[in-house]
Amino acid sequence: MYEELNNLSSEFRKDLDAIKSKPVANLVEKLRLDWIGKKGRISKEYSKLNRLPKDERPKFGKQLNILKQDIEKNLQILKDHAVEFGIEENLSKPEIDISLPSSTRCSNGGIHPISLVQQKMCKIFKRYGFTVYEGPELDHDFYNFTALNIPHDHPSRDMQDTFFVKENPLFVLRTHTSNVQIHTMLQEKPPLRIISPGRVYRVDNDATHSPMFHQMECVVVDKGISFAHLKGMIQAFMTEIFGSNVKTRFRPSFFPFVEPGAEIDIYGPNGWLEIGGCGMIHPNVFESVNYDSEIYTGYAFGFGLDRMAMTLFGLSDLRLLFEGDFSFHSQFSILP
Repeated sequence: MYEELNNLSSEFRKDLDAIKSKPVANLVEKLRLDWIGKKGRISKEYSKLNRLPKDERPKFGKQLNILKQDIEKNLQILKDHAVEFGIEENLSKPEIDISLPSSTRCSNGGIHPISLVQQKMCKIFKRYGFTVYEGPELDHDFYNFTALNIPHDHPSRDMQDTFFVKENPLFVLRTHTSNVQIHTMLQEKPPLRIISPGRVYRVDNDATHSPMFHQMECVVVDKGISFAHLKGMIQAFMTEIFGSNVKTRFRPSFFPFVEPGAEIDIYGPNGWLEIGGCGMIHPNVFESVNYDSEIYTGYAFGFGLDRMAMTLFGLSDLRLLFEGDFSFHSQFSILP
């Protein structure tokens, strides 16, 4: 068992030595994924812990942690060398004579895929009478949590999920654009029909999540608004953005600020995919903004713009949208 860990350590050293002399960034990343990625060799070793005798697990787990830490340390050193190697390689290339005429035609440039999706979605909703509102990304606890019926013991208030301001924990980087609906409803009276696109922040970072991402929330408040209006609006929007053959479904779910609440799914090549959340605005939210829930009802629904862009453009890794790779971004054109 422990001999296997020694063998793994030796194999990692061989893989490390193979690229040490020329540490190119993409090779370093491949090595990281092969060894400590979610499906890497070290992760597979962790999955064996449950099959060991109970008294052996702590000792084996400790040795496995030591091996993982050693691999992470060496990968970080190699990553730093890769940056230096890339700089040195660029400096060693022949200087460019900027006085020479260009031999290639310059690109006209383009628009970031997330911006393309946001523009298209705003254009659609404006046709249905919605107005675009924006709000602060750094906001008070009241607008981000309390007024949205999110109690003090809710998991989203935990530091593992939310970025709090160190000097004043009552201020947070907003976790959703729902804070905009509170600001708007405190300033304006019904009827309301608003959309609020923008950046939001949560403590997360992997292939499908980012600590900063984009959302768009839609809110309608008026007399006699029902779930049927909500479903009709979402279906109309989905048809406009994905085409007339799109299939949608609603799954019951829980969000503190709506009741009832539901997840929105669309059917794609790989089956059903969650695309957003929705529901009827909770009476407690109306109470927070001095709306009479006996007179007014309303609905809210929201989408992740990054997930929407990934779906529309067939992307598998969220990080592609944020790495600034010109060759990647240059392939996108304006959506119709």
